Amino acid sequence: MSKVIVITGASSGIGEATAKLLAKNGAKLVLGARREAKLQQIVADIEAAGGTATYALTDVTDLASVQALAQVALDKFGRIDVWMNNAGLMPHSEFIKGKVADWNQMIDVNLRGVLYGIDAALPSMRAQKSGQFINVSSVAGHGVHAGGGVYSATKAGVLMISEALRQEEAAAKSNIRVTVVSPGAVATELVDHVTDQATKKALEGYYEQTAITPERVATSIAAAIDLPADAAINEIVIRPTSQG
Repeated sequence: MSKVIVITGASSGIGEATAKLLAKNGAKLVLGARREAKLQQIVADIEAAGGTATYALTDVTDLASVQALAQVALDKFGRIDVWMNNAGLMPHSEFIKGKVADWNQMIDVNLRGVLYGIDAALPSMRAQKSGQFINVSSVAGHGVHAGGGVYSATKAGVLMISEALRQEEAAAKSNIRVTVVSPGAVATELVDHVTDQATKKALEGYYEQTAITPERVATSIAAAIDLPADAAINEIVIRPTSQG
């Protein structure tokens, strides 16, 4: 049976690369993001390559929007086998810069977005007694540096949410797996979100020298999904070989 896989933040980066790889491997994809033209192009690319995909405009900071994405999967394919909480923002800045709007947006997307995804998909997974959550955290969830305090806090939060979910589902014997993906420097649009120009310039230089492609991360996610159902890879930490 080919798995039904929902991905948020699917319009670029790790989400797009993972969607295309999983579709190539036979999965049925349901893609959520805010940029419709990009979603349409990705679905067209997948279908042109012989795969199966659909999409729904999704704002992960809106619970009803995330629940509607889950309903698209259930209505079209009858189940959700994997839910990938991938949407994320990384507008780094030092606290003294006072970029409160950036902080709030990171909390809404990086934390609430994951929680809303869990809420939207968990009941149907419990009912079918199988499923998998893939929650994208970051190496920044394991450590912090100046300018990255709020981002690291949200990504550490994803680790804690995921571990609690893993323990709850193990106790419930629901056969629901939980996998956290913690990437290092990956060539995505994350740096584009930085509003502090000095920080952005420094990050752009570092990423140009160091970052790996999102396809590398997609390969590791596919491996976690393909593992037999009686075992789970609970966390993948993947970074460029040259990243310190």
